[in-house]
Amino acid sequence: MSALFSPITLRDLALANRIMVAPMCQYSADNGEANDWHFTHINTLALSGAAMFCIEATHVEAIGRITPGCLGLWNDATEAALKPILASVRKHSRAAVAMQLAHAGRKGSSQRPWEGGQLIPPSEGGWQTVGPSALPHKDGEAAPLALDASGLARIRDAFVSAARRAERLGIDALELHLAHGYLLHQFLSPIANQRNDQYGGSLPNRMRYPLEVFEAVRAAFPPHKPIGVKVSATDWVEGGWDIAQTIALAQELKGRGVDWIDASSGGVSPLQKIPLGPGYQVPLAQAIKQATGLPTIAVGLITQAGQAEDIVASGRADMVALARGMLYDPRWGWHAAAELGGQVDAPPQYWRSQPSTQKALFGATTFGAR
Repeated sequence: MSALFSPITLRDLALANRIMVAPMCQYSADNGEANDWHFTHINTLALSGAAMFCIEATHVEAIGRITPGCLGLWNDATEAALKPILASVRKHSRAAVAMQLAHAGRKGSSQRPWEGGQLIPPSEGGWQTVGPSALPHKDGEAAPLALDASGLARIRDAFVSAARRAERLGIDALELHLAHGYLLHQFLSPIANQRNDQYGGSLPNRMRYPLEVFEAVRAAFPPHKPIGVKVSATDWVEGGWDIAQTIALAQELKGRGVDWIDASSGGVSPLQKIPLGPGYQVPLAQAIKQATGLPTIAVGLITQAGQAEDIVASGRADMVALARGMLYDPRWGWHAAAELGGQVDAPPQYWRSQPSTQKALFGATTFGAR
């Protein structure tokens, strides 16, 4: 039996396989509101064969967006824009739908990647960014405002409000974004966090605010629904955040009821030196899993079915999440099931597409035509 196509349960959420469509920023929203692009993107990948689709980084306040085109969930308009998309997904797909909640911090107010990704000044339609310390992401950029007590409370409450809106939308699970150099990662990393109060300095202090946000969101989201966390397990910069500190954070999260750790890396500094290669971040997920016993999700240049199968079968991670591989092949889960002898859910309109050599691919017999 394929390990990749074996079931897994997270709290009360039963997943038929170990594949997640990773959250992928589309930079295509209107004032934070999802639109027809998101309708097409989400509905397409909800039929990929993955047991869970995670909506892209969904920002909890307007100044928390990475770009002016980033998705949000901070008011009634952004909530309402997602309703018809989710209704369509529920009508045609059995995939669980998760949502990643995020705040960009000092990496906000940026151009879309295909427009250069540079910081946009307020005079050109950008906004004043915030962070743990008044340190820019890279030389030559304007510094963020260091968050004071009221700013910290505002953003924590914004995460809680977004979690409650996600529950009203019927979202099955949440993932908090503590990775890729965004706000909660900025608090963790000594590269971005040089505060001298209770939120800076020592490891317990740097972990304090992300843990407070997690606790607040966990208390606001239904207890039977899972909440995971995406981490950058290392900054890939000497003197930055690393795997030992990540394991300490994961242990603290475990005590607060986290349901999985999604192990990515990098993003907090342009000085990072990342050893890119197939599955290059899998050892990070493995180390966290071995040290804490928590379910982990492996990410990063996982593209082949056999590669994903080996990651799960060997126990290095409990699930895999694919991003670019899914964009290139929106039926990746179907093709992996055909290769590995698994089954996926598919709408009956598509049953006749299964290869003649894979009669059980969809768990149904291909129908004929008169």
